[in-house]
Amino acid sequence: MASKSRSKWVIIGCLFLLGCTAVTQATPVPTLISQTTQSPATINSPITPSTEPTLPPDSGWQAHQPGLELRTIRFFGDDGRQTEEMSLVRLDPALYEFKVAYHPGEPQTLRDWQTETGALLVVNGGFFTESFQATGLTVIDGQHSGSSYGDFAGMFAVIDNGPEVRWLGSRPYDFNEPLNYALQAFPMLVKPGGEVGYPDEDGDRARRTVLAQDDDGRVLFIISPWGSFTLHELSVWLATSDLNIDTALNLDGGTSSGLLLTQPELTIPAFTPLPIVITVVPK
Repeated sequence: MASKSRSKWVIIGCLFLLGCTAVTQATPVPTLISQTTQSPATINSPITPSTEPTLPPDSGWQAHQPGLELRTIRFFGDDGRQTEEMSLVRLDPALYEFKVAYHPGEPQTLRDWQTETGALLVVNGGFFTESFQATGLTVIDGQHSGSSYGDFAGMFAVIDNGPEVRWLGSRPYDFNEPLNYALQAFPMLVKPGGEVGYPDEDGDRARRTVLAQDDDGRVLFIISPWGSFTLHELSVWLATSDLNIDTALNLDGGTSSGLLLTQPELTIPAFTPLPIVITVVPK
C-alpha cells in the first residue's frame, strides 16, 4: 500500500510541474500539457518598491455594485520592478447566481461565452483534454458527467442554498447529493479553516486562476495573469493574506486563465478557447 501511495503523489506532483491548460485524456488524475507563461521573478508578498510606483501596491476593496467588489494588488521584487498585477473580484452569493457552462468539444472565447449566457462575469473553469472534454466531474442543470477526482482535488458546487468551494478530501463527492452545477479541479490551495493546501514547492511559475470562499461565505475569483506565482507561493500567500479565506481551489491556469466582467469592465483574456466556464449573474 505504501508503494502505491507514493506512486500516486509522484504522478500528481509531475502534473503541476507541467503547468496546465489542457490534458491528454479524461482520467481521474490527468496528464497536463504545458502552455504557461513563465516569469523569472521571485515574489513573496506585495511590498513597496525602492522607487515610487506609478500605481499603488494595493487598491483596497472598491464596491462597484451591491455585493460586488474589486481589488488590485501589485507585487514588486527587491529591485523595485513590478512582478505581478493580481485582480480580485469578491461577490456576495445572496445577490448573485452562479452556474457552470459547458460545451464538450466546442470551446469558445470568454466573450462568446458572455454573449451566449448574458452573464455579468465569466471565468475560466477546470482542466480539459485536447479534444476539449472536461476532466473530473461536471454537473450542468443537475446532469452529471465525468468521474470524480480523489482527495487531492476540490470541487465548486452550486446547490439550492448557493455556491460552495470544498475539498474532496474532507467531503468526497456523493452521486446522490443534489447538485445543480459543479466542476472539479486541483490542487486545493487553501484547505478548510484557512490551512495552507499546497505545502511543497515545485518551482513552476504560471498564470493562475483561483476560486475561493471566505469566512463569510463570499466567493472570490483571483487572477494572477503575469505568471509570477508558483502553486506553493500562491497557497501560502492566500492562507496568510487579509482575505480571510476558508477554502481556495486552483482552476486551470496557463493560457486558460481569464476573466471577463462587463460592469465595470474588466477583461483578462484567456489565450485559448474554453469548453467550460463559470458564470455569474445578478439575482
